[in-house]
Amino acid sequence: MSSEDEPRGVSEEPASGEGTGGPDRPGADGPQERRRLRDRSPAAAFLVEIATIVVLALVISFVVKTFLMRAFYIPSESMESTLEVDDRIVVNLLAPEVMDVERGDVVVFEDTRGWWGAAEAADTTALQDTLIFLGLMPDTSAHYVVKRVIGMDGDEVECCDDSGRISVNGEPIHEPYLFPGDAPSQTEFSVTVPEGHVWLLGDHRSASADSRAHVQDGDMGAVPLDDVIGRSTAIIWPWDRWAGGGSDRDPFIEVPEAP
Repeated sequence: MSSEDEPRGVSEEPASGEGTGGPDRPGADGPQERRRLRDRSPAAAFLVEIATIVVLALVISFVVKTFLMRAFYIPSESMESTLEVDDRIVVNLLAPEVMDVERGDVVVFEDTRGWWGAAEAADTTALQDTLIFLGLMPDTSAHYVVKRVIGMDGDEVECCDDSGRISVNGEPIHEPYLFPGDAPSQTEFSVTVPEGHVWLLGDHRSASADSRAHVQDGDMGAVPLDDVIGRSTAIIWPWDRWAGGGSDRDPFIEVPEAP
């Protein structure tokens, strides 16, 4: 007998759903069974998909708000005209932990020492508190403050020179972001910024309680870098004020390293 006539060792599988059973047997959690369930209740399947999308969006928003970006609103005139009252800004939370904070940056910090007044309970509803927690609304907490970095640790910050300007490490600073008509400072000071701190001023100097108000304190008005939440990145509201976050490092380019 030729090899073509020899019986071949082929075993046949039972048909789907027969014998030992297949993925289509009743009660099986296979693709076809799930497909039949969806076909029987398209509305339920739609609601499940919507709920999944919403949950994922909330999780992503919370992660972004916790580790990457966070929204704040501006409650006072101290940073005019760079930031106006009721502006909404987005703050980059990677600075200063991952990205550097430098002179000229606009930063948000937590007033842990109550220099700018005791924290006030925001007049918000439970829904608004939830949206703030998830990062879907700006944080309105009163104990967060926004100012501009003028001096880094070790810097010697003084005012005023013969032209009324602030100088950093002996270099006079031309400040284009100052509120129109404001002098760089109406009070004189001379400080050396402690290690691990930054020295901060508002752009609307005549309406800003800033580091100048605490030069007699132990830290000479400087704020610990650990209290800095992040750097202002953009104005996102109102629409007609969409712009960058207000940081301007150019006036400090010629400043030498701290002594």
